[in-house]
Order: sequence, then C-alpha cells, then structure tokens
Amino acid sequence: MAGRIARSFIDDLISRVDIVEVIDARVPLKKAGREYEACCPFHNEKTPSFKVNQQKQFYHCFGCKAGGSAITFLMEYDHLEFVEAIEELAKHIGVEVEYEEGGRFDPEQQRLQKEAKTNLYDLLGQCDRFYRQQLRQHSKASIAVNYLKDRGLSGEVAARYNIGYAPTGNNIEHASQGSADQLVTTGMLIRKDDGQTYDRFRHRIMFPIRDSRGRVIGFGGRIIPEASSENDASDTNSTGGPKYLNSPETPLFHKGQELYGLYEARQALRDIPRLLVVEGYMDVITLAQQGINYAVASLGTACTPEHVQKLFRLTSDVVFCFDGDRAGHEAAWRALENTLPVLQGAQQIRFLFLPDGEDPDSMVRKVGKQAFEQQIEQAQSLSHYFFDHLREGIGRHDLEAHRSLIDRAKPYLQKMSDEAYKTLLIKDLASYTQRNERDLHGLMGSRPATRRPTARINPGANSQLPPSLVRTALRCLLFHPPLASSLDEGKSLSQIDQPGMGLLIDLLEILKTNPTLTTAALLERWRGTIEGQHLAKLATWQPTLNDPESLQQEFLGAIERLQAQHLSARTDTLLAKANQGALSSDEKTELQTLLSRTSAKNPVQS
Repeated sequence: MAGRIARSFIDDLISRVDIVEVIDARVPLKKAGREYEACCPFHNEKTPSFKVNQQKQFYHCFGCKAGGSAITFLMEYDHLEFVEAIEELAKHIGVEVEYEEGGRFDPEQQRLQKEAKTNLYDLLGQCDRFYRQQLRQHSKASIAVNYLKDRGLSGEVAARYNIGYAPTGNNIEHASQGSADQLVTTGMLIRKDDGQTYDRFRHRIMFPIRDSRGRVIGFGGRIIPEASSENDASDTNSTGGPKYLNSPETPLFHKGQELYGLYEARQALRDIPRLLVVEGYMDVITLAQQGINYAVASLGTACTPEHVQKLFRLTSDVVFCFDGDRAGHEAAWRALENTLPVLQGAQQIRFLFLPDGEDPDSMVRKVGKQAFEQQIEQAQSLSHYFFDHLREGIGRHDLEAHRSLIDRAKPYLQKMSDEAYKTLLIKDLASYTQRNERDLHGLMGSRPATRRPTARINPGANSQLPPSLVRTALRCLLFHPPLASSLDEGKSLSQIDQPGMGLLIDLLEILKTNPTLTTAALLERWRGTIEGQHLAKLATWQPTLNDPESLQQEFLGAIERLQAQHLSARTDTLLAKANQGALSSDEKTELQTLLSRTSAKNPVQS
C-alpha cells in the first residue's frame, strides 16, 4: 500500500490550485475589494459573510466560522475524505498524487498501486452492471422482482440504488473482465482449499455499496425466500446461508468505515438536516420509497467512531433507529460508546427504539412517512438514554446506588473531549445522585466548562482589544508569509518564554525552508490540531494599512519588543540573584553584558 501523501506535494498542490476557481465552480463568487464573497454555502444567510482571499488561498465565513484551504472546502462542500479531496484537486490540475513509502517516494510503485486499485474499481463496476442486467433479463429474476414489488419498491427506487440479481451457478468470472485472483481479492469469488473458486453471491438480491464518489466498493446480498425451491439441484453452494451476506474486508471495502446509502442520500439532498442510522439495506430503501431520503445503514457491524465522524461531516443531527429488543439496545449502547469521545459543539445524537417485532421497513409501511418522521422528531436524547441505561438494575435511591451510578458513568465521561457537554452531563449526574457538581468534576479529573459571552462579529472590523505581541507577529506572518525572510537570522527567539512562542518559532522555521508557502499551505501543516484552530482565526485578520512596508514594521516591531521584554525580565532575574550573592561566573558575565546593552540604549544625559 502507498504511504502518506508527500508533504511537499500538498504544499505544491495548494500553490498551484486557485481557490477562487475551485469555489466559484460550486458557489458563484463576486469581487468585493481585495476579496471575493458569497452567501455562505454552509448555513442560511441573506447578507454575504463568506469571504475568499486569493492571496492567502483561504476562505472564511464570519457567520458560522467555516474556513480553510481548497482541500477543506472540498471536504466540507463535496463531502470528501481528506485523501479524496487531494485527489480531486490533483485531477483538476492534471497531476498525479505523490505518496511516501517508508520515507521515500517511489513514483513507479505508486503508479502500479494506483493502476491495480483502479482495475479493482472497474471490476466491481462490471459486476454491478452484470447483476442489474440479470435482474431485468434472467429467466429466474421474476422471483427477485416479485419479492421487491411485494416490499412496495418501485422501479425508480430500485434503479436509484442499483439493485440487481445474482443468479445461481458460477457466473461472475465469465461476466467480468477480471482474473480469478482479482475477483478473489475483491471478495466476489471464494477460493476453496483445492484451489477451485465459486461465486460468493448466488441467487440473491444484490445491493451495491458505493463510496463517497459513487464507485462500487462491495456488495450486500439478500437471500430470496423462495431460493430453496427455485435453486438448481446441482448448485450446492447457493442454498441456505445467512439472510444477508456482505463482501469481506478488501483493499477497497472496510465495513468499519462505510455506510450503505450515504452516497444516495447525498445525491438526493443538497443540504442534509439529519441522518437516520438503521440496520438493514431494505430499511434504507423502503424509507427512501416513502420519501425519507436521509437513512443509512451500518454494514453488519456496530457503529464505529469512523462511522460517526463521517456522519457528522454531513450533519449535526444523527438519529440511531433500532429494534426495541435486547439486541437493538446493545447496538444502541455501542453506538453511544463510540460517539461520546468524538462528539463536539452542536453535534447531537438521539435514539429511536421501535416496538418489538418491528423494524424501520415494516414500521414506515404500516404508519406512513408523516407518522414515522414524527417518531424521529421525538427520539430519545443522548443524555436521557445514557442515564436510563446506566441506572438499569440499580433501582434504589440510597448512597450505595448513587455511588454505583457515579462509578458506571465515570469511564464514559472521562473519554469525552467536549468539555461543555461533559459539564451538562455531570450536572445531570449531580442531580440524580444529589452530589455537588464540583466534587463530581474532581472525581472525573475535569473542570466545569465556563460559557463566555459571545458578540456579533463585524467582518470588516478588527478586534478592539490589543493582541499580544506573539499574536501580532503570527497574524502578520499569516497575512504575508514572505515577512519571515525579513527577520535577522542572528536573532534568537528560542529563549523567549511567552504563550504561543513555540508556534511562532515553528512557523518561522517552516518558512525559512519553504519561503514560497501560502497562508493555506501553512494552515495545512496544523490540520486537525488546536494550534490549527488558533491559526485559522488569526488568518482572518485584515491590516488597516495593507502595504508591505507597514506590515514589515509591525512584524519586526513585535519581534523587537518581545526580545526587549525577554532581556528586561532576564536582567531583573539576574539582579535579584546578585542581591542574594547567588550568581555563577557565567551569570555575572551575562548580567554585565545585559547592563552594558541597556546603558548603550539609554545613555546618561550630562
């Protein structure tokens, strides 16, 4: 497999791509002074607050705070993964993505790997077309067609989800242009101990699983109820088996990362208000038949953190819908466990439990779209389900019961990264157990999150509060990265002890070796970090006087004042030690040098 994408390639890609061109192809932009603007595509607004800076190769919305490079925009707007966004931009400018392998980039190995993977995508596409053709033409396909009709599916919905039919016997190797080895690699063939192969999917209704680009990466197959009576007597491998059969793990398909129906939901809805997570393929398709186009299904596995992160890239409201039996509650709890550590900000998950014996497929056909969506609206919140589940089996309301509830909640709360939501759950826990919130925070090893007052931000105005010297230097560099070259290399900043100084030094070091980097390329170095979030905020700054000379004076002035503050503080420290007679010989020399430098700058007037 290829390694990480080469950092030098990402830098070069951002320098060659024009973010204005990328965004304007999707969201029409208008020139507004030195920048371009539009109504934000990520939230509803009437007055444009979405700004695109061509010089920085950076966008920012002053309303919802969305922002970043062209890579970030494609990830958010086209709902692509990081690597997919890079591949899309590379394709846009006609270059191949460069990967690192063991620290060294091998273009020939990369070409062969990409070619092999492309061949597998093409092969699964051929399999998909074969199964759809069989649903229309095979002599026994009427069994599958009648089953789909009995489930209330129209031809339109079946076509939207590319539903097909896998006939009995061994057909897929002859129907595709792939070799047996390739078909085994993709999971379409199973190889027996004697080396012979046979089709994995036989006499099943076929559901292609597609990635975010619509490429087929695997299949799910449902056994047809009449299969046992309709199969060829000689076809010993096509009868029986599990009700649903999925593709195995392959180089293209990883069930812990993919969700069935997600591609189709994105195609049906430009804006996705919520996503409903169900358990089966037919649940997704029947809901779509009823006009509920935002359902997806996990692929025979518990909902993973990767699933949750993928869902939250599309919406902030996720509802898990499960059967009301024990298995349904176990699946719901696993989903909650995997969601708590990644939950952030306005993101929320809720839980809808259906009556025993019902699933989304049967329920929506029984009650209709409106009533089913009303049930979704009334789904149980995370906090209610969390504490309801933890209190199961406790029953009592005495000291021991309260201690038991705290012990049960503690490991889950400790894993949470969203301090504000953790504080709210701890507040509920304090109410249940009649304990002091601060005591519970102490037990959890956390501090209560405080809510700071928010103020409306005027995109055209800068903050009235003076920034620190480090922030001043950082925002100047982010506005005009070539400023780094104006700094005297003889000046050392490593001894300065100020918040954010390490970040400033790292930024200067990067620009020293990569002097042509844009603002967007710099921000990519800190993608997904707290430092990156701080830098992104500073990158929105606009100077009052936008000319190189004024910017350079402001930048160098901040650096000089930082050094002066450091030298003054160091002098005071050494003088205090001198008064105690505790200076070493080296410190005496250092103090003498510092005092001489101070005297030279401030000569005594006669």
